[in-house]
Amino acid sequence: MGGVVLEIDLYGALMSQFKRAKKEYEIAKEKKNESIAKKKALECAKLLRQIAKYDEYNEKRYLEKAKKWELVANNIEEVFNPSKANKSKSTKKSGPSNKPSSSNTTEDEVENEIDKFKNFVKNNLIQKSTIKWEDIGGLEEVKQLMMETIVISALQKPASIQPWKGILLFGPPGTGKTLLASACAGSLEATFFNVKASSVSSKYYGESSKIISALYDVARELHPSIVFIDEIDALTTKRSDGISEASRRMLSTLLTELDGFQDKGSDRLILTLSATNTPWDLDEAVLSRFSRRIYIPLPDKKATKEIIKINTKGLKLDVNLDEIADKCVERLYSGRDLKNLCQDAIWNMIRDVNKDLYKMANLSYKELKRRKLKTRALTDDDFEEAFKKIKSPLTKSIIKKYEKWKEEFGG
Repeated sequence: MGGVVLEIDLYGALMSQFKRAKKEYEIAKEKKNESIAKKKALECAKLLRQIAKYDEYNEKRYLEKAKKWELVANNIEEVFNPSKANKSKSTKKSGPSNKPSSSNTTEDEVENEIDKFKNFVKNNLIQKSTIKWEDIGGLEEVKQLMMETIVISALQKPASIQPWKGILLFGPPGTGKTLLASACAGSLEATFFNVKASSVSSKYYGESSKIISALYDVARELHPSIVFIDEIDALTTKRSDGISEASRRMLSTLLTELDGFQDKGSDRLILTLSATNTPWDLDEAVLSRFSRRIYIPLPDKKATKEIIKINTKGLKLDVNLDEIADKCVERLYSGRDLKNLCQDAIWNMIRDVNKDLYKMANLSYKELKRRKLKTRALTDDDFEEAFKKIKSPLTKSIIKKYEKWKEEFGG
């Protein structure tokens, strides 16, 4: 599992420090404390110069902002006494770069930049989850571990006892990884961030890493938070010399956030759940951040029966459920396949007892609302027809590959 060495991108951490220093500057300004205000203005300038090192595309802009903060510090008396500054202007010609009032422009520019990405996160990545643990069939051990993590994070405890900060869920597609994350957030009534590679990837240089930083900033603000990164392999594929600088930066920002340096000593819950169908493609540095790696296998017979019952809720089952479950396990059906199987069986029943159903499409919506769909118990014949259409893309050799990876790297 070799890879090239990657320098950690501290953009997110430095930006958070800048925001704190800026807030402390504003407090000092309100309290008319010139010495602390000057100290914090210089700190803001120093942090902006450091941030510039991690944003080559916007380096010049950050350095200009740093100069403005230095100007604020050097003219702190005029910032606190505008009348004095006005007198100075009448006796001394000063250019735009010498105006202490530029501190307001600096604050606004940086604040707007931060707000831009945080608003993107709030408007695009937060979802309301109504899924509960009981909505998921099987996976009892996995559910128990995740429940324990949530409980420990909230209880009063010795400092040495820490819940998992990151959990990697891996296994075949359609096995319930997204459902587990949704249930985790739904049961806890936590803020749920549903993140896909496409939602954080930007064509503009440097923006992906800023979205990642904003994501965790918002997660801290709205804690308890569950950050679910689906298909994390698309963001963190093993590094090589051919990886773009923007992707390298985004990855290093993610690694910094996963380390959780900004949450050390905090009792707030920021749990990162990630999911992948190809764990063998993950970067080794990412794997090291997810010390808990859980294999989500295909449902066994017991879980299959539970999933079928969940997906046929409200309908009577007049079937040999054991026989159907055995056939599903033999065909390597995932949870998603089982849901599709049930839906197809239900539609077989609907078409059987509602002849010429399509002809009712000529009726108005108001008229349709007055009528009731006919149903009956689901039978073995309904499922037999459904079996003809639902095919699993998995093979026994693929399942063995997952099991081998679990033995070597699961934990």
